[in-house]
Amino acid sequence: MLRDQPAEWNRTRVDFPRDYTIADLFRQQVARTPDAIAIVYQDRHLSYRELDQTSSRLASYLQGLGVSAEMLVGLCLERSENLVVSLLGILKAGGAYVPLDPSHPKERLSFVIEDSGLSILLASAQTRSHLPVNLHGASIIDVNELPTIAESAPEKMHAAIASSLAYVMYTSGSTGKPKGVMVEHRNVVNFFWGMDGVIGNVPGVWLAVTSVAFDISVLELLWTLTRGFTVVILGEDRTGTIAEQIALHNVTHLQMTPSLARMLTLDTNAFSTLGRLKKMLLGGETVPASLVHRIRQVFKGELYNMYGPTETTIWSTTYTIQEFGATVPIGQPIANTQIYILTDSLKPVAPGEPGELFIGGDGVARGYLRRPQLTVERFIVVPEISAAPIYRTGDLVRMAAEGNLEFLGRADYQVKLRGHRIELGEIEAALEQRPGVSQAVVVLRDDREGDPRLVAYLVVDETGQAESGMMRSTLQSALPEIMVPSAFVFLPAMPLTENGKIDRKALINLPPPSTVMISASIERESSDVNAMERAVARVWQEALGLPAVGVDENFFDLGAHSLTVAEVQLKLQTALSREVSLVDLFQFTTVRSLAGHLGASRPVSEASPASDRAQRRKLARQR
Repeated sequence: MLRDQPAEWNRTRVDFPRDYTIADLFRQQVARTPDAIAIVYQDRHLSYRELDQTSSRLASYLQGLGVSAEMLVGLCLERSENLVVSLLGILKAGGAYVPLDPSHPKERLSFVIEDSGLSILLASAQTRSHLPVNLHGASIIDVNELPTIAESAPEKMHAAIASSLAYVMYTSGSTGKPKGVMVEHRNVVNFFWGMDGVIGNVPGVWLAVTSVAFDISVLELLWTLTRGFTVVILGEDRTGTIAEQIALHNVTHLQMTPSLARMLTLDTNAFSTLGRLKKMLLGGETVPASLVHRIRQVFKGELYNMYGPTETTIWSTTYTIQEFGATVPIGQPIANTQIYILTDSLKPVAPGEPGELFIGGDGVARGYLRRPQLTVERFIVVPEISAAPIYRTGDLVRMAAEGNLEFLGRADYQVKLRGHRIELGEIEAALEQRPGVSQAVVVLRDDREGDPRLVAYLVVDETGQAESGMMRSTLQSALPEIMVPSAFVFLPAMPLTENGKIDRKALINLPPPSTVMISASIERESSDVNAMERAVARVWQEALGLPAVGVDENFFDLGAHSLTVAEVQLKLQTALSREVSLVDLFQFTTVRSLAGHLGASRPVSEASPASDRAQRRKLARQR
């Protein structure tokens, strides 16, 4: 039976409108529900008719500037209704959008602008300051001035066709530079029909929480608007805000990474709101079984594990989470998608054996922008399997007896962290550009279950300065925060395998970096540490899994990241019975400075041992 399962899996043919574009589907939905609410952002609402009219005005304006099929248009905007208007305006004009996350370093944004050859870039007064000085010839259009754009002729219909580009999404690159994935309208339209078959297309209220520079935002912002949903735009990604929006707008659908879901489970009030949802999608990284068990305590609706690379258009396989063993499967292919598990020599593996996952079908993208050699290497033709290119994912999987794919890990050095796909080579290349760094190896460690982090191992010569703060600041100016390692470990030499290659497994088997890095500099709590400092330190010790925290050590140097900070915010508010701002946690990054800031406004008395133990039991239950 197992030998027949791949053929059964790949019988996924579903008819879909192969000649349609995303804009065509949106126009059809507008005709069906013109007065229904399409977008909600804060206290502002747009009906489908209003969204259609506003985006058409922008499309006409862009066409007047020469935007047409295959032309790339940059998009650097904060999360608001204008973001959706701009997305649809570009697509209606016939162009393809290139998202630029304003939170990314200017150096990275500059590379994307230059590499994609943008001549037009949509921005706002808020995001212009985040853009690099050198725009490589691109002209900025301020979307805040959209209301003043004069009425003009309707946008030209059929400016793009199904085989035209819809977007170019930049992902991390192993050579040290990001690479742009070219996705066509036909890929996206097929994906829409695939989602219809998995989660259904009965409209509800969808809470959109994902950056537009992350391709799963296409499901949140575009599939929804071709199916009649009301899309609530989350302006600030905080667990409390998510809970408030779910309750306020009676949200029915939510898609998020397992890391974000884990943060919601840490806040009792936020966690309870998940029970209001009807459907929840988890994806972008491995879903721990423990997280599913925790979510199921309050959520009784439909829960899905979603898997897919950007190169095969968002999600390619799905699993409706019901029964599972030690790991949560990634399931079976969606509509018009084929999967193959092959050996290094591109032969099918034996039933039940691990192999590399290859994906074919209508979701396979055109390739990489201006990277023909890399396109040939990753989008390959195997005549014995398919006449059309199939995408080499680099992911190791196996076919389980019950007929579902199980994810085993990476075949190369690409990893997923909090939903983001990261090429470790890009981080290593940035580190090795620093004078004195002779070798840099970055690995993903999961020393604290469910909270993986990047760790950089460095070998420096006599001219190098072995100081983690300098390394961190170097990367922060060039890479997104998600790609900056939580810890830096300096070694005299890299461990090698018998054939002389760097032994990454040996690095992962070294003691956790937190104990290596802090042993020499840690300042133990002493009698002169005040009550507020002691309370703050306890929370950071729990969040970071450390035996002690020095009062003057930087939290981020000890391994903290944005999700850790969110966890600390919740725990500090519980421990201190007061509001603690996320801004404060990023501004005051040591125990001494944060305690001083908090203590200046309201002192805290030393908690009794009994109350402290009770609090710890409460936090343990919340986990």
